[in-house]
Amino acid sequence: MTILLSDPRVSAVPVLDTGEPLVALPARLGPARALVRAGVAERLLHAATLLPPGVALRVVEGHRPLAGQRAIIERYSAELRALHPHLGEEELRTLTSRFVSPVEVAPHVAGAAVDLTLVDADGHERDLGTAIDATPEQSDGACYFDATGIGEAAAANRALLARTLGAAGFVNYPTEWWHWSYGDRYWALSVGAPAALYGPVDEAAAGAGEAAA
Repeated sequence: MTILLSDPRVSAVPVLDTGEPLVALPARLGPARALVRAGVAERLLHAATLLPPGVALRVVEGHRPLAGQRAIIERYSAELRALHPHLGEEELRTLTSRFVSPVEVAPHVAGAAVDLTLVDADGHERDLGTAIDATPEQSDGACYFDATGIGEAAAANRALLARTLGAAGFVNYPTEWWHWSYGDRYWALSVGAPAALYGPVDEAAAGAGEAAA
């Protein structure tokens, strides 16, 4: 059974923050030059070396400010409320967490998560079954990593993503094929770590360096 980010077991994981700074990813991991914790950057750079020739990672988002997280929650919750007007607050929170995490445990806010895809040698995105950030409603559930009926090419590309990022220590959020994290509370729960390595971090307060090229 899929554990969602709204699950109390996630928020129960303690955080022993390493204090690692946010760093900007090199352009070869995507023009967004997303900010992530230094340890996450090192693992992404390692993952990139594990891909076959002609295939590369493209990171489209990393650290997300708290205000941005709240805005996504509010927008998506409103969409769900319109579709399901009789939902209770806890049911709404659970459904919302399939697509966006509660702020207190959000991997992106901790600088621990990336949204990414695969591209070919010409920079064209490979077939992963849906667009990044396709909601469960928009994609009819095809955004789930283990969704069926997405086609052989998409399934093969998802498997490649899993092998590569899994070998670098990342875990996937099963409702979003593009979301991978390391060091956050969800990661800790998934791998059995005693504590998360990264808690919420403020971009302005932390500053941002440069990851190794």
